[in-house]
Amino acid sequence: MNVVIIGGGAAGMMAAITSAKEGNQVTLLEKTGSLGNKVKITGKGRCNLTFEGDIEDFKENVVKNSKFMYSSFTQFDNHDVMQFFEDLQVPLKVERGNRVFPVSDQAQDIVLALKKELERLHVKVIYSERVTSLEVIDKKISAVVTQNEHRYECNKCIIATGGVSYPTTGSTGDGYLIAEQIGHHIVDIQGGLVPLKSQDPICKALQGLTLKKIGYRLLDNEKEIYRDFGELLFAHFGLTGPVVLSSSSILNRIDHIENKLKNGKIRASIDLKPALDKETLDKRICRDFEKYSNKEFKNSLEDLLPQKLIPIVIKLSRIPEHKKVHQITKEERENLVKIIKDISIPISGFMTRDMAVITCGGIDIKEVNPKTMESRIISGVYFAGEVLDVDAYTGGYNLQIAFSTAVAAGKNN
Repeated sequence: MNVVIIGGGAAGMMAAITSAKEGNQVTLLEKTGSLGNKVKITGKGRCNLTFEGDIEDFKENVVKNSKFMYSSFTQFDNHDVMQFFEDLQVPLKVERGNRVFPVSDQAQDIVLALKKELERLHVKVIYSERVTSLEVIDKKISAVVTQNEHRYECNKCIIATGGVSYPTTGSTGDGYLIAEQIGHHIVDIQGGLVPLKSQDPICKALQGLTLKKIGYRLLDNEKEIYRDFGELLFAHFGLTGPVVLSSSSILNRIDHIENKLKNGKIRASIDLKPALDKETLDKRICRDFEKYSNKEFKNSLEDLLPQKLIPIVIKLSRIPEHKKVHQITKEERENLVKIIKDISIPISGFMTRDMAVITCGGIDIKEVNPKTMESRIISGVYFAGEVLDVDAYTGGYNLQIAFSTAVAAGKNN
């Protein structure tokens, strides 16, 4: 069987490998000059390729259409992904939050392993070849046509073109256009796992500061809509980092969100000491105050907080910075505890789509067979990866979606 794969990202390469193992003649068409462009930059260049956990962890972290993923995930789950790469001589490790990375911390190692496997299986890779349309006869795929006016005959075509995030890697939404041409519906496209904007001067004052092991909540009219624990980064535009990116996937699905953002109804709450309740934190501060009793307040927080954060916390606490520690009242100390447990940052919007890690929206999953990833509209057309209307939080879940759907699509069904 002649199989054409459109797109040389994580899903495209895995689909090509799977299909070649099934004994097919496989051609992979990549519109840029290299494979795995987005994989190379995931996880800050370290590639968080999957997670350590069970199917319940997966379901809880797939934000949209998790039920659709059940069949493909059970065919090729996270442990299969780990075994696959270790068989390709890429040793892996599990880090905080059950995130799986290559031991080398090099995303390039994942791409090289996939490329070597493509070569071993004699997959034909053609670069700088952008697909513009599919030839369909009697509701069945017959060929793939490219911008260079090349025509590739095939019995099966797998569309794995990615979404619209990181367009410089080649993800510019081509798959959606191709799918629409053959009658598929596209669910509204927007950036997912995207940094959040804030006009609060605190963000600009703290830009570049990374806070680890913090508690993070997102509130809508003081109603909690998201809670997490982990890493956050202040930027000149607002907030980013894993907990913030994941929270954006909930935020962008709230009804009338633009009005709520505009009217200041959405805020982030940062708990600098999530392991301590208020009473325990107060005791800790009392011990520090006893230690620094004769010093000024501004010099009493170094054991508790990062240096860059101290002026901000002092300002929010409204305790005069030159006040002697032994003169600080119980009420002032209690307010300090409150601030440390809840630094409030009003959220004003989302950063642009080109800063998104993934794409929300895509090919309507009602038109795709969840077991095989085949189109229910055109026979022989399959989909894999981010082009589908499925997305998840950070933590390796989105690459797992890519690998699971790619294996399902690549098999001879």
